[in-house]
Amino acid sequence: MTRTKRTYEDYVNLKYKPKKTDLICKFIVTTKKNIKEAAGAVAAESSIGTWTHTTTIKSYMLNLAAVVYQIKKLSPKAFLTSIAYPNELWEPGNMPGILSGIAGNIFGMKEVENLKLVDVIFPKNIAKSFPGPKYGIGGVRKITGVYKRPLLGTIIKPKIGLNSRDHAKIAYEAWAGGCDIVKDDENLVSQTFNKFEKRLNLTLKSKKKAEKETGERKMYMINVTAETKEMLRRAKLVEDSGNEYIMVDIVVTGWSALQTLRNEDFKLVIHAHRAGHAALNRVENHGIGMNVIARLCRLVGCDQLHIGTVVGKMFENRESVMKNVNALTDELYGVRKTMPVSSGGLHPGHVPALYALFGKDVIIQMGGGIHGNRLGTRLGAKAARQAIEAVVNGVSLKEYAKTHKELKSTLQQWQ
Repeated sequence: MTRTKRTYEDYVNLKYKPKKTDLICKFIVTTKKNIKEAAGAVAAESSIGTWTHTTTIKSYMLNLAAVVYQIKKLSPKAFLTSIAYPNELWEPGNMPGILSGIAGNIFGMKEVENLKLVDVIFPKNIAKSFPGPKYGIGGVRKITGVYKRPLLGTIIKPKIGLNSRDHAKIAYEAWAGGCDIVKDDENLVSQTFNKFEKRLNLTLKSKKKAEKETGERKMYMINVTAETKEMLRRAKLVEDSGNEYIMVDIVVTGWSALQTLRNEDFKLVIHAHRAGHAALNRVENHGIGMNVIARLCRLVGCDQLHIGTVVGKMFENRESVMKNVNALTDELYGVRKTMPVSSGGLHPGHVPALYALFGKDVIIQMGGGIHGNRLGTRLGAKAARQAIEAVVNGVSLKEYAKTHKELKSTLQQWQ
């Protein structure tokens, strides 16, 4: 056999020690086949190999082969597999190109029953080829003027159907009650009953009114998700209006559009909604881990990202949510940290658990937990703010509720 003729198992070398310049991927490979053959297939098909020997492979290409360097058995058919990819395989600054390699055709191969990309470790030159967040946690703190507690946000509910005027009124009530942030939900874009421009103008008037009355900075995250050129147009409208924030649905918009949005370098905080992530992540042994999406989102340049709740309505457990947080906040060659956002089925009674999990550097977003409060939106927001005040000051919600009637009523409603 010539040196250029390679089987899938030739891509396995358990003695290989990864280089600092390698891009490392960790996969859970589920297979009935020989694990070396299955893992080697993943490495081969995402680098220089294919299902059969080709006469076109050259000896100078061999150093571009991905290498399976670690295999750990998790169950009779599932294996945690680590693969090192040579640096030269990747075009710096091209996230779609990178994903086409590490998360492309390999998910559909017969050699694997299931395949889950559970982590990606980037070498310095690739990580630094992306801009990262423009603001990150520190910048968000500076813009909001809130430094010592979690930020309190709400999502306008119902998520879709309100006209622009009622949307703006509800936003005002939430801000007046104590919310720092109001945001659109993921599927509110520019429908006939609530056009983008009208919603922007009316809601910003509510924002200014609430700021004047409360003496606090208020933030509006308007959803600019659209075809890329239209999304850029809307972002420019937001910037020109003097607003500080935009929101974008990152999974459905796509990495190319997200890179374009960030690279325009608007003076805007980018709030990333993860709508659609569970289609990639929810199956335990197949797809792409949310922590991987989080790390890519951070590199591309989002300032805030939804990470799950543990205690709310979302499916993730504590371990997976904390992996998401770590992907946003660990040391990454000096790239700014992305602010975690906890959202999904939350109410004021969840605040102690959320604070214990995430500390102060988190945005706690309650939709139904504010607008579903029997006291109404304004007092629902007030109760949520009281819950945050209590935990930051080390007081139990039960004790704080003795002197704060809004919190007392809310705890009786949901606990």
